[in-house]
Amino acid sequence: MILSGFHAVEERVKAALENPVAAAKMKIFFSKPGPRVKKILELAKTAKIACEQTDNKALDQMAAALDASARDHRGIVLEIQGQEARQSNIVDFDAWLERFKAARVAGARTTVVILDSVTDPHNVGAVLRSADQFGAALVILPERRGANDVAQNEIIARSSAGAASWVPVSVVTNLVRAAQQLKDAGFWIYGADAGGVQVQDGTFSANSVLVMGSEGSGIARLLKEQCDTIVSIPTCGRIDSLNVSVAAGVLLYEIYRQSL
Repeated sequence: MILSGFHAVEERVKAALENPVAAAKMKIFFSKPGPRVKKILELAKTAKIACEQTDNKALDQMAAALDASARDHRGIVLEIQGQEARQSNIVDFDAWLERFKAARVAGARTTVVILDSVTDPHNVGAVLRSADQFGAALVILPERRGANDVAQNEIIARSSAGAASWVPVSVVTNLVRAAQQLKDAGFWIYGADAGGVQVQDGTFSANSVLVMGSEGSGIARLLKEQCDTIVSIPTCGRIDSLNVSVAAGVLLYEIYRQSL
């Protein structure tokens, strides 16, 4: 796996500071060491990640197979081998839920995001960035009908501006079952869709699950039936709707704002 972009590389290196096994499977290649690259190299040295200076032509070749948006390597790429190429933030959902139940504190807020059929990895990365900024504890993706495989990790990591190294993500086989488990654990499920309660008029519970559907088909029927409330964002534009990642950011901000 090849990662490019200052944010994505730097945050993955920071995550490796506490994981020597992961660090051993990483190697940084760089060309001219400008100020930002030097900062990353210092972190890599601390994490004991191998570094090698090369030229931009070699970096271009390494990044050639990446999505077009990720080929601008800015003079540095991170190569990750073996199982460590899997997103470092992937967690088992059942284990996460058990930890939540055991550590639950009265009055504390926990926010979970479910992405249903969001297949564009750029959108997934952008949602992870908002999840990081507004304190979401977990993002859940479907095993099928979603952007989650290793081939898309590079795009997700870069689009998230490094948040993919920090925000826990679970990939589950059945979103409806996951939603039901969360309800049983005390979460309130909020589906984002047009025609719902306008977000400024509602109140989010301490333990909230935000369900975002695809821009084309929205939330699947069975998953929507699990929702306790449907919320919507008032807009004044001429097009049909907001981009799913933008909408998620607006709603996550409102959940966060209510916790202040």
